[in-house]
Amino acid sequence: MASVLMVFRKDKLNKKDEAPVHFRIIKDRKISYISSGLMIHKDFWDEAKNKIKGKHPNSARFNSFLSNKFNEIQDQVFEHETVSKSNTTKQLKEQVFGKKPVLFFPFAEESNNEFSAAGKIGTYDKNKGILEKLRKYVGNSNLTFQDINADFLYKYESYMRNKLSNKTNTCINNFKFINQMFKKAYNHDLIELTINPFNKFKIKEEKTQRGYLTEKELEIIENYQPTPGTKVVIHKDMFVFACYAGGIRVSDLLQLKWKDFDGSNLNITMKKTGGQISIKVPNKALVILEKYRPENVSPNQFIFPIFPPDLNLDDPRALDTAISRCTALVNKNLYDIAKKTKMNKHLSFHISRHTWATRALRKGISIDKVSKLMGHAQIRETQIYAKIVNEELDKAMDVFNN
Repeated sequence: MASVLMVFRKDKLNKKDEAPVHFRIIKDRKISYISSGLMIHKDFWDEAKNKIKGKHPNSARFNSFLSNKFNEIQDQVFEHETVSKSNTTKQLKEQVFGKKPVLFFPFAEESNNEFSAAGKIGTYDKNKGILEKLRKYVGNSNLTFQDINADFLYKYESYMRNKLSNKTNTCINNFKFINQMFKKAYNHDLIELTINPFNKFKIKEEKTQRGYLTEKELEIIENYQPTPGTKVVIHKDMFVFACYAGGIRVSDLLQLKWKDFDGSNLNITMKKTGGQISIKVPNKALVILEKYRPENVSPNQFIFPIFPPDLNLDDPRALDTAISRCTALVNKNLYDIAKKTKMNKHLSFHISRHTWATRALRKGISIDKVSKLMGHAQIRETQIYAKIVNEELDKAMDVFNN
């Protein structure tokens, strides 16, 4: 059973002969002290009665404060001894006086370093930019979690919008990371749940348009003939392949090796989520695979020959840089293809993912299967495509109004 005692710390007398009044908690033979915040001159402390002497000008008020705080601590000790039976003296101290302020930037930077260590360089760089922007706004690195309240977030939103001209979804991405840090700090028992400002602060996400190709538009891309021997040929084939084979992300497609294809299925560990999926390759995508299969195929050989031959795949930073550069070139060539085919769309590789999803739903594949094949963590990520298809069906029904 833990015990509580109010003590005058004569061992901590200062030059003015003042000493602090502490509450001493002994639990499991471990001693912890909680400061009352009061410094009392030794001549004003009554050793026999363990209280401030009446001759002190504030004796009545200070003794009342000490008595109330002592009773509060005793109640907390009794509650946790009889209910949880697991609280340490540190936890009891925090229960009474709250947790100490925790610096935001060191915690967030350490958390972000975990992405770098896991090879998620893109995520690491994005979060690093978010932290640099916030640090510039604050002006120093002494920001605590307790400093970030709802009012702080509203002012920071105004700064991002008005000073930096950030769009709504850019602001949201910044706030998502900050919110993640609050949740993580709470899970590490560093802050109280009640101080999370996102319990009050809300920002409405802007709806983004999901571009996708119709069957006719996809056919136009398939029939387009780039200059033989150029990278544009490979880029077009990759795009069409993804439109048929599950909307594979370009980052995964670039790293696809022949060992990942068992003759009928692609077995992929996705770079973005780490999730594993198996996709049966449709006939049109199989034709593209056969086009790139060498006579003497090596299991570790990339299916689509895009990466530079000297790329160090064991270096996460080098791999991420190569993916970014290749993706930029792919998107540039796709944009040119759209222009040359007079397609009134800003064509990028990610449209292949949207195209596959909407086509799959139109062809009757259930939303849960579409979600699984796309590697979505939650089905609500897939529901946007179902909404697109439903809107198309609604428009189709308008023929009856003509």
